[in-house]
Amino acid sequence: MGLLDKLFGKTSEEEKTVEKLNIGIILGSTRQGRVSPQVGEWIKGIADKRGDANYEIVDIADFNLPFLGTTDGSEPGIAAWNQKLAELDGFVFIVQEYNHSITGALKNALDFAREAWNDKAAGIVSYGSTGGARAAEHLRGILGELKVADVRTHPTLSLFTDFVNGSEFKPAELHLTNVTAMLNEVVSWSGALKTIR
Repeated sequence: MGLLDKLFGKTSEEEKTVEKLNIGIILGSTRQGRVSPQVGEWIKGIADKRGDANYEIVDIADFNLPFLGTTDGSEPGIAAWNQKLAELDGFVFIVQEYNHSITGALKNALDFAREAWNDKAAGIVSYGSTGGARAAEHLRGILGELKVADVRTHPTLSLFTDFVNGSEFKPAELHLTNVTAMLNEVVSWSGALKTIR
């Protein structure tokens, strides 16, 4: 604890709270009947028990983003989206596979920001018939262009074994190891990249 902190009564507990990274768990789908909120809540439940960062779910559906290039860009959701991203130090993307790629809604949301993404880290949790692996690979290319460092560990969830009737999320316990490793990487990389922003 520094001299100024002692003078102003700041405790080491308060210091720890202030220093925690802010990690956004981004839901990559906006469609009716989507299962991404279930997956996002599962990740957040695991993450919150760690106590190493502030985790929050960020639902792109809440921002009502128009299609890029179809308006004058004055919608309040666009500014709110960029503001939210600017507050975050790292991300965990919940990604579902559509036609071998990410959703149009996620691509649109990615394109609606630039600097707010730069020099931050991200993990990917994907699902689909092949665990969403092809969507995750497409996302990695986009993240590279946005100067987001994506971590290697990548939990993949199967629509056949981790969901009941394709709608109720029941993850196998074996995924916990990968989720933990992915979160470890996201937190350490987010902390490192914060030093260059």
